[in-house]
Amino acid sequence: MTLLAHGVGSRTDLPIPLGLALYGGGAAVLISFAALLLFWRKPTLGDSSSGRPLAAAVQRAAESPALRPVLQTIALTVATFVTVVAFAGPDETSRNIAPWAVYVTFWVGLVPASLLLGPVWRIVNPLRLVHRVLRGIAGPPRGARALPRLGLWPAAAFLAIFVWLELVPPQRAEPSTVAWFLVMYAAVQTAAALWFGEGWFARGDGFEVYSTLLGRLSPFARREDGRLVFRNPLTNVLTTPAEPGLAAVVVVLLGSTAFDGLSRTVYWQTGPGEANDALSGTLGLVAMIALVALLYLVGTRLSGRLSHLPLGPQPRLFAATVIPIALGYTIAHYFSLLLLDGQTTWILASNPLGLDGVDLFGTYDNRVDLTAVSADTIAYVQVGGVVTGHVLGVTLAHEQALRVAPRAPASDQLPLVVVMVMFTFGGLGLLFGF
Repeated sequence: MTLLAHGVGSRTDLPIPLGLALYGGGAAVLISFAALLLFWRKPTLGDSSSGRPLAAAVQRAAESPALRPVLQTIALTVATFVTVVAFAGPDETSRNIAPWAVYVTFWVGLVPASLLLGPVWRIVNPLRLVHRVLRGIAGPPRGARALPRLGLWPAAAFLAIFVWLELVPPQRAEPSTVAWFLVMYAAVQTAAALWFGEGWFARGDGFEVYSTLLGRLSPFARREDGRLVFRNPLTNVLTTPAEPGLAAVVVVLLGSTAFDGLSRTVYWQTGPGEANDALSGTLGLVAMIALVALLYLVGTRLSGRLSHLPLGPQPRLFAATVIPIALGYTIAHYFSLLLLDGQTTWILASNPLGLDGVDLFGTYDNRVDLTAVSADTIAYVQVGGVVTGHVLGVTLAHEQALRVAPRAPASDQLPLVVVMVMFTFGGLGLLFGF
């Protein structure tokens, strides 16, 4: 069983030498920064008022009053079905569709869906439909005034809980574990929305915030006047509101993916994580998130101090520029998982309850095609994802620095650039099981 074996782990037979990947990746980031210093001397990207409007027919279809309720109803039906199967279906993970549907098809599939279409989970989130049904009974939200003060910290917390569940407990792939998580997550999120109002989902639903951040790298966006537009994805990223907790969200995403890579190394499996228990895994996950947070805070604080920026908002001012880096790490670790293990979801969909003689789509006897993507392709996509993410991150950080501190010398950005180079080395090293 390969479920949850994210990334390349301890594989050392990939066609790219580790040294070449490390030095080439670091050099790409530094050369990009040098080119930016020479040729990108003033803010170049557009703002939230820019963009080319989409066709009127597309605009009408996207704003149809029936679109969201219909999509949310479909999503709620699917989520309910997966939960029922998790409880009542086969006990073996290899025969129960729920773990594969949640950890692979949903969690990993949310990445390409959001990149292509924008913040899709904000549109199809079934808990929004549940909330609308229940709010008439619960009455006005009593905590609505307090919601803005929370920022994105609740989303960071819920994302941390999910990645802990995905990466740490030995029983994480058991159908019953998945079932109880789905039930408890839905109950807590719905209760919070009834207390704080529907705006809670944009701040407290980790999956919706994750999809929204990834959607910033989509070519589609909404202009200040409400029109749907086609726009440079880098511009979209820099329109991300610098809310409290934004830095925490990206740090959790980076740190958890780093731990995913670490947990696949020989060093971890024969050392700190040899016991393969929840305690060692939890400590490792917390340590990696803390390390990423420390490096990021040091980089932004030093760069901000050199540029004489106010101390308080520095981390969140540059947090959006880390989104491409988080995306690059995600692609590197989950690309092969989606294309290979993702096949299992569709195989099990033919007989989700594991009943004798049932094969709805004629695929139940199929096996995962491990030749669907070659090791060479996986390696090139993984290294390319990490390096491209860091190059885009440096580009966005440079643009953001020109906006928030236009008179500061470009050398003030060096501490943050150095941190990004360290992330590059660390990400590639863990990717290759170094």
